[in-house]
Amino acid sequence: MNKKTIFLIIIGLVVTAAVVAIILYLTNNLKEQEKAYQEAQNQIEQLKLDYDNLSIENELTDLNNQFQQHESAAIRLENDSILAKYNASKARVEELIKQVQDLKEQNRKNAIDKAELDKLRAEISDLRGLLRHYVTMVDSLGKENKALKVENEEVKVRNEELANQVSEAARVNENLSERITLAEKLNVTGVSLTALNKKGKNEKNVTKATQLMVTFTIPQNNSTPVGPKTIYLRLTGPEGSLLGSGGSFKFEGTSLQCTAKKTVEYGGDEIAGIKIYWDVNTTLNPGDYTVELFADNYRLTSRHFTLKK
Repeated sequence: MNKKTIFLIIIGLVVTAAVVAIILYLTNNLKEQEKAYQEAQNQIEQLKLDYDNLSIENELTDLNNQFQQHESAAIRLENDSILAKYNASKARVEELIKQVQDLKEQNRKNAIDKAELDKLRAEISDLRGLLRHYVTMVDSLGKENKALKVENEEVKVRNEELANQVSEAARVNENLSERITLAEKLNVTGVSLTALNKKGKNEKNVTKATQLMVTFTIPQNNSTPVGPKTIYLRLTGPEGSLLGSGGSFKFEGTSLQCTAKKTVEYGGDEIAGIKIYWDVNTTLNPGDYTVELFADNYRLTSRHFTLKK
């Protein structure tokens, strides 16, 4: 073997060794890169898992706040079964929050695995759907209540208007009834008081009178019911005391004493010159005398007369 051949062999060995070294270096470097890549991937997955954990916690907290926010409105739901479902959904959210906290405490990496996260996310989606349904029902109920309130106000106004109309009609009827009643009332005219002596003649000196005579006329009135009418006379002397004792009669729910009374048959036509007498049983004093006539629970007249000595 000549020197040239030996030299070529040595060169070939050196080149081969260099190539092998380069291959070994590249292989090791590639493994390190793969390892670094895998570690980076693991870190990315962990960060994503941590983000998903935080996202789930935030979603549950937000959902719980929404349930709390609508709780006061939910109690207006008249359907007990729907309200029970609402409360059950709200309780489930609170339960899930505790469940997430427990899972994190049990996991060394302080995170929940993807399978469990997917399961929680699906349930959260269902609960959000239920919450939207409940909120829609509460809003609808609120609108119905508002409409009902407006309707109630309108009914109240109509009732007040109707009450006013009824009151006005009652007042008109009452006035009409009073007018009808007054129209039926027996009237008297030409009332006079005269002192008489023992001969039945007019006596100017009242102290000598033996009788007092009240004279009056019942005019025609087609509205007054016909039939016997008892006229009650009350004579009051200057001292303010009632003269005589002719019995009693009913007037406006009470009983009054009368001086004398007389019954006449009333047929609707005028009855003139009706006289009621009272026999004097004591010495009369001069002064003002009051004549009151009553019939059918009405005071027909009240007149004052002065009798002199």
